[in-house]
Amino acid sequence: MNWGVVFIGMLPENLLLLGILLLIINDIGSDNPSGASAYALIAVAAASLAAAWLGFTGFSASVFPGQFSVGPSGSLAKAAVLALALPVLLMCRDDSEDSGPLYPLLLSSLYGLVLMISADSFLTLFLGLELMSLPVYVMVMLARRRPQSTEAALKYLVLGGAATATMLMGIALLYGWGNNLSVATFGRALASHDPMAITGSAMILLAFFLKAAVVPFHTWAPDAYEGASVPVTAYMAALIKAGAVLATLRLFGQSALPAPMVDLLAILPLASIVWGNLAAMRQGNLRRMMAYSSIGHAGYLFYAFLGNGPGRFQAVMFYLVAYGLMTLLAFAAVPPHADDKQRDQLDQIKGLFHRQPYAAITIGLAMLSLAGIPPLPGFIGKFLIFREVMAAGYTWYAVLGLVGSYLGIYFYLRVIQYMFMSPQTVTAGGETPARSAALLASVLCLVPAVVVSVFPGRILAIL
Repeated sequence: MNWGVVFIGMLPENLLLLGILLLIINDIGSDNPSGASAYALIAVAAASLAAAWLGFTGFSASVFPGQFSVGPSGSLAKAAVLALALPVLLMCRDDSEDSGPLYPLLLSSLYGLVLMISADSFLTLFLGLELMSLPVYVMVMLARRRPQSTEAALKYLVLGGAATATMLMGIALLYGWGNNLSVATFGRALASHDPMAITGSAMILLAFFLKAAVVPFHTWAPDAYEGASVPVTAYMAALIKAGAVLATLRLFGQSALPAPMVDLLAILPLASIVWGNLAAMRQGNLRRMMAYSSIGHAGYLFYAFLGNGPGRFQAVMFYLVAYGLMTLLAFAAVPPHADDKQRDQLDQIKGLFHRQPYAAITIGLAMLSLAGIPPLPGFIGKFLIFREVMAAGYTWYAVLGLVGSYLGIYFYLRVIQYMFMSPQTVTAGGETPARSAALLASVLCLVPAVVVSVFPGRILAIL
């Protein structure tokens, strides 16, 4: 075994592991741990830069043959998701009463996420999935300011366990069919007409549907998003969804879709788009509204799998970056409040532009992008998704998805109407301006979003 290749190929993972160890030592060695946020930020930033370096230098290697390999596209995907974690860490610094335990849990979850992106076997993929998921159940429960956090964590745990069991059953069926635990077995199963192969691949896909909150496996999302702290909600909405989609992308690779899988990847995501947008209209709570919004966006992301291999990866990666940046921007810009429950209410942001113009403008940009209004990155992402669907010959699915996406414009514009067009009749008692770390988090999202909007061609060329 070439230990130099192992060290370099797993450099992002090794840096995250080093960060976890430093955080644990820091927590054990002091009654009042300080510097945890700095250790976490440095570790994740270093891991993101290392992944970007591996991607741009074209480094490819089979680090552990049959189990773990790295390539330029996977390394760039790691760099993107790790960079999206930086605003979350900044929000943790300001928002949580006791953010100390959050940092090692969040880095552990990120470790599992990046592990899935390089998985070559179902063993590694399953290990990464569980490492990504288990810390999040605890992170949801740590929101002590919200009485429903324990209930939300329990619901998430039960349904997450159902996803785990479904995936294991699917892996068992594929192993029984192909006598192989390589993720390439999934692609061969797609081309097979054997009932065992088709059932196994469908069960694995449904497990990732549950992790990404695709209808009808979405019921955990609104409660978990509402019960968690703001940084954890942002992490689940942007990063957990990215992990589930990227792991699915790893499974599909360049494989063509058989007819049964086309129906599964079109009907359920389409239902997710329509139901997510319709249900969001009725919400008076910002986090529940964003939960249903994320359910709709999960539908768009899985719609991209109807396209061909190379275009599929490009469309998914661009959409994940655009969606992640704007979702995190919306959460980072919401003003803190003495009463955490009041912070979530849409009535609380009435007249926000008159009180905190920067917060209102950044939230407004995030809403417009998530709605798909040009020239913001959300529009470009949707364009790429539906272009891929139409290029693959599924024109009617593309038309139905577009019609479903128009439903979302209403509730996004309602948020803008509350902030800019409502009179300042509500005195936001307990509302305070965003703290410095949250402001920096919003800037870390806003600047790349502007770059993506102005230079989409260059971003696509990198992907």
